[in-house]
Amino acid sequence: MLDLRVIRDDPDRLRASQRARGEDEGIVSRLLAADEARRQQLSRFEALRAEQKSLSKQIPQAHGEEKQALLAKAKELADGVKAAQAAADEAQRELEQLALVPGNLVEDGVPSGGEDNYAVLRQVGQRPQLEKVRDHLELGEILGAIDVSRGAKVSGSRFYYLTGVGAQLELGILNLAMSKAIENGFVPVITPTLVRPEIMGGTGFLGAHAEEVYRLEADDLYLVGTSEVPLAGYHADEIIDLSEGPIRYAGWSACYRREAGSHGRDTRGIIRVHQFHKVEMFSYCREEDARDEHRRLLTWEEEMLAAVELPYRVIDVAAGDLGSSAARKFDCEAWLPSQERYMEVTSTSNCTTFQARRLGIRERTGKGTRNVATLNGTLGTTRWIVAILENHQQRDGSVHIPEALRPYLGGRDLLEPVT
Repeated sequence: MLDLRVIRDDPDRLRASQRARGEDEGIVSRLLAADEARRQQLSRFEALRAEQKSLSKQIPQAHGEEKQALLAKAKELADGVKAAQAAADEAQRELEQLALVPGNLVEDGVPSGGEDNYAVLRQVGQRPQLEKVRDHLELGEILGAIDVSRGAKVSGSRFYYLTGVGAQLELGILNLAMSKAIENGFVPVITPTLVRPEIMGGTGFLGAHAEEVYRLEADDLYLVGTSEVPLAGYHADEIIDLSEGPIRYAGWSACYRREAGSHGRDTRGIIRVHQFHKVEMFSYCREEDARDEHRRLLTWEEEMLAAVELPYRVIDVAAGDLGSSAARKFDCEAWLPSQERYMEVTSTSNCTTFQARRLGIRERTGKGTRNVATLNGTLGTTRWIVAILENHQQRDGSVHIPEALRPYLGGRDLLEPVT
């Protein structure tokens, strides 16, 4: 949800943002019209209410026919005030519904366009020179690490088992990520994975991408696709203290995504699945500090990728691919040898005050209270297994273990085939 004062003061800014996203800029005119209608209805209600109060002071002083006339007028005014209040309330509801439509205001400098219009900011590391390239699923099966056939048997397509060193590797990635987060002042949190509709909607996940979300209709709860959601809801309807800097949490959770509409895209192996685990950074900060905080989250993501020795690139995601909540998003994409392309493994978004406005998260200032900014970023997830196996594979099917992960795999430096 956007600040209506910003839309009133600079409607062309929102129009430009909508154009950059490839979305309807006509919503701006509809919002302004709805806002004007609300203010007119509110003004009418306040005028009638003031007249009603003035009349009520006259009645005790009146007598006879004059008093009866005033009482009749008071009844008429009461009906008018009631109707005007109902009209003002309805205009407010219509405005609030319209205000939920536009995505966040895109930050200056974000590329316009859709999924393919990103800007590459940098490439880091050397791609491996491999004589024989196996994909992550073949390697996972050779190592006894990934079992998708039994996952499909038990749960359906796009489910899987991580077994043996596969399970150890995932736990290693997540524990390394959590250690990194704690080292940088994040509070570790194990989050709920079921949330109420107002929390899911407040984070912006029930808009254009609602079909990606699993819903338990009998309980009116949603399964989260990232711990960003429960971490955003953690301080809902609260006034928080940012006087000592950002409040940062690192959430560890299972994540669930329907992956609707992605048939045939990365369906082999564990690249695009319905369930996975993730450590997610989440930060609450002052709005004016959000850009700097966004760069800090990106730095920590890159440090993690360096620790697991992956070649990667950083992209500035185009406006049409941001999702509704983000004003800017940077993705880190690891090289995928089997497909000779880069694959997204981390993402960090600056949501400015968009989520906090919906969720009622504020800070106290010398001039009252105001909404805070929220940011998020992935520090480690199941998908990293794909990039680690493929980039560190050896000719015989064994896999080199990056030094940072060895303590989590019993100190071994090589995963060796079991079949």
